[in-house]
Parts: sequence; C-alpha cells; structure tokens
Amino acid sequence: MKILSSHDEILMLTILKLQGNAYGVTIRRLVSKATGKNWSIGAIYDPLYRLEQKGLVESILSDPTRERGGRSKRLFTVTQKGMEQLAAHKKVRDNLWQSIGEFQYEKNQG
Repeated sequence: MKILSSHDEILMLTILKLQGNAYGVTIRRLVSKATGKNWSIGAIYDPLYRLEQKGLVESILSDPTRERGGRSKRLFTVTQKGMEQLAAHKKVRDNLWQSIGEFQYEKNQG
C-alpha cells in the first residue's frame, strides 16, 4: 500500500465533501477555508491530475454553463480505488494516533 501525502488526502476528502460539485474553484475555496491558507490553482490542479493518473480520482466535463460563458467545468470524483486508499490511510493514521496516547500528546505540547 502506498501512503497518501497529506496534500492528496486533503484534496480527496474535499472532493468527497463537495458531493458532485467538485471542480477547481470549489475545491480551492474549501481547501483554503479548511486549512486557513490560500492555495494556488496549481496547488490544486497539478495533484488532481496526478491522482487521476493513479486512478484515485476521475473527472468528467460538465455541460457548458451560461454563467461560465459557455465553458464546461471539470468535475472530480473519488474512485473506488481512491476510497480504498483513503480508508487504508485513515487506518494507519488512527493506529498511530492511538499508540501515542492522549496524555503523551498533551504533555509534549505544553
């Protein structure tokens, strides 16, 4: 199993949260809000295309929309393979967090 980067995990979880309305602008807006940092459009699209090449996400072009001047949106969804990778990644993270223990974590923070 390949471990996802935090960046990839954030993007994939954002796509899931947007439920069918995940395209560059909405992904960027939600990721920026969730992380408190302004993500460039390149920081969104480059990893999305890489995730698509790996088969973890897929995209389709929407019908052209009037509000976009007749242009289509590239809508992203997480594939079954992507869901499996996210689940495996979550399991690793959860196991590591549980092994640290809440007391030890709080003690190291202050």
